[in-house]
Amino acid sequence: MTRTVIESKTKTVTIGFDEPFCVIGERINPTGRKKLAAELELDDFSTVEKDALEQVACGAMVLDINSGAVFANKMAEDPRYADNNFVEPPLMKSLVEKVQALVDVPLCIDSSVPGALEAGLEAAEGRPLLNSVTGEEERMELVLPLVKKYNVPVVAISNDDTGISEDPDVRFAVAKKIVERAADFGIPAHDIVVDPLVMPIGAMATAGQQVFTLVRRLREELGVNTTCGASNVSFGLPNRHGINAAFLPMAIGAGMTSAIMNPVRSVEMEAIRAANLLMNHDANGGEWIKFSRVLDAVKEGATFAEASKSAAASGSGRGGRRRRRG
Repeated sequence: MTRTVIESKTKTVTIGFDEPFCVIGERINPTGRKKLAAELELDDFSTVEKDALEQVACGAMVLDINSGAVFANKMAEDPRYADNNFVEPPLMKSLVEKVQALVDVPLCIDSSVPGALEAGLEAAEGRPLLNSVTGEEERMELVLPLVKKYNVPVVAISNDDTGISEDPDVRFAVAKKIVERAADFGIPAHDIVVDPLVMPIGAMATAGQQVFTLVRRLREELGVNTTCGASNVSFGLPNRHGINAAFLPMAIGAGMTSAIMNPVRSVEMEAIRAANLLMNHDANGGEWIKFSRVLDAVKEGATFAEASKSAAASGSGRGGRRRRRG
């Protein structure tokens, strides 16, 4: 049975076919968040710290750390800040250090800049997930050696030099190519988490069906774990959280084992907790019962984040498990 092991200094999270669905918190990402990018430009990490604590309290088992910030003011003063290769490596190091000082969950190091990936790997304690490698030849030659050097699992995104194909067979072929190329570097399939790429359902009516079929093939034919950017499926549509909440259990039923998503949304997290229970990945319904207490607090007037924080402070609702010592 395929198991992808991710670790912090003190905690281990396993992504696997027979494990609870792994929620990877997406919020620490300045892309499209002008306020957060402006704060980071001033070395202000207050929102990052808030997001880290809140996501873990709400059920994130892993936190994605993305360093793709644009520092507009600094760019105007110094042209080097127009280059992500200059901006991202030191920012990634700072983000990783700040986050792992606050929370004990494993991290997902996320950047398109190889220097930022390595800076994150150097700063991270434990065994983080690396995000990501694609099927582009240049990208594989840059990223796979880092995966091997640091002995970490990696997200493999199913696009290559030709772009993102609308044909699911092509996306499967790209994933297979990455798995095979990784093997040439001595990287086992259980350390590859494939992102089959979720297309917006508003632009492609078959997008959901495509993903479910792809996930089944990836599991059955390549034996790999899978992930996705869950909210992509609802892009451009109203009531996005309702769509996401329907998509996630269906993806889990098809065999998807993790997603990069916003855990500070009760409707999506309720759907995942219920899916874990129905898939027999929640022993005796213990996590569902704990989560139900959070929902009861929400009904009484607390926000989901507040209720989750209170539950976490009392020792309930935590993802992952402690690493064994000795």
